[in-house]
Amino acid sequence: MKSQQNYAPVTDEVVLSLKKIVNENCIIYNDTEKIEPYSHDEVQAKEYAHHPEVVVMPRSAREIAEIVKLANTRKIPITPRGAGSGLSGGAVPLYGGIVLSMERMNRILEIDLENMVAVVEPGVITNDLNNKVKQEGLFFAGYPMSLETCFIGGNVAENAGGGRAMKYGVTGRYVIGLEIILPTGEIVQYGGKRMKDATGYNMVQMMIGSEGTLGIFSKITLKLLPLPKARIDMLVLFPDVYAALQVTPRITKDLRLIPAGVEFMDRLSLEITCDYLGIREQYANSEAILLIEMDGNSREQVLEECLEIDGICQECGSLETFIAEGPKDQEKIWNVRKHVGEAYNAIGEIMSAEDIVVPPASIVKVIPRLQDLSEKYGVLLPSFGHVGDGNLHVNIIKKPSDDLQRCMSILPMILEELYLLTKELGGTISGEHGIGHKRSKYLPLIMGEAEISAMKRIKSALDPLYILNPGKIFD
Repeated sequence: MKSQQNYAPVTDEVVLSLKKIVNENCIIYNDTEKIEPYSHDEVQAKEYAHHPEVVVMPRSAREIAEIVKLANTRKIPITPRGAGSGLSGGAVPLYGGIVLSMERMNRILEIDLENMVAVVEPGVITNDLNNKVKQEGLFFAGYPMSLETCFIGGNVAENAGGGRAMKYGVTGRYVIGLEIILPTGEIVQYGGKRMKDATGYNMVQMMIGSEGTLGIFSKITLKLLPLPKARIDMLVLFPDVYAALQVTPRITKDLRLIPAGVEFMDRLSLEITCDYLGIREQYANSEAILLIEMDGNSREQVLEECLEIDGICQECGSLETFIAEGPKDQEKIWNVRKHVGEAYNAIGEIMSAEDIVVPPASIVKVIPRLQDLSEKYGVLLPSFGHVGDGNLHVNIIKKPSDDLQRCMSILPMILEELYLLTKELGGTISGEHGIGHKRSKYLPLIMGEAEISAMKRIKSALDPLYILNPGKIFD
């Protein structure tokens, strides 16, 4: 990887050249206050932040291509950025240079009802697309939990997942075409509206999840699905974590059903979020909860399936089940899960937010190991997440009475043990947040030298000057 001294600074002359490519009001330069929001994503720790020298907001693929060509000529690093809602430092400009913000490329270009696809620019907010296609009885199934704020371009760059991944899968399943500006400035088109393509390498899938290191998306073609006619959600309370984690395998194995999603929260996550929201009574006696979403083509069918699932929950020792059919009741029972991230941020004690993933059946084996780590290092390790697909969000939190400096000094050891136990169980260090630069030094714990070397060779072939999002994925 190149060192910072290999890159040239952004000078007044460079900014003048940028103004010939984009409108002057699409550039932020020499304004620390306005540039600051582009120096970080949602990772709280300030050591992961870094200011760009200039922020440019292009409006077209041609403008992006010209900016990239200029950056190549000058050897200036470029960091593509979506909404900045990531949790890996992926949109942080480690080496300064140019932040290329997609916020003005926010058009839904086409809703093709005959082919059931949408063509969008990367700055489209995920929820805006779903609101648009809902009018046609369709939906984009590959969205993450932060759908109200995240951009589709960022979803694709991180191969984002979410609460419905158990049934519908992650973002990458629904991306069938990409218009991309390569790191050397060429505009290319891979894929399209077709559902099959065995012509050459699958470049679409290689670009998905590449975290802005291999290309910049300017146009994205997404497969849409028919919107289910019925949806029923269940909130199930359990006396202990292990009872809750027995349920999902039995739903799929015994009932042969696949929920849209199964979300889990442990006691500490519940307490933190309930305190933040000022509620408690409903969850007073539970050590864990499951939120189960079922959908289908008729209310009668979905309700029958929910009752079958409730029977499984009772056999596993559930305390109580709440069933929600209408939007108002559904919003009420999802309230705690949707606000867990805000609640954690509000307490200000998080040292690291992780999203390990293991084979779904191994989730139950993770919890006792987390308890061991918590006791060994004297920190809190509350967990929540998408247990239906094996993706668990583990937050490493300092106890209020503890010393922050001590906790930060042992954080690398905690992370290393967490990642190694994940690997031992057949998992890996990120299910949906990505590597970015937050986890790059831990990648060799999970991948061998040959695997990492192959990825580096792809990076070098496409980006010989290492100007595109340098310092991400590889340390």
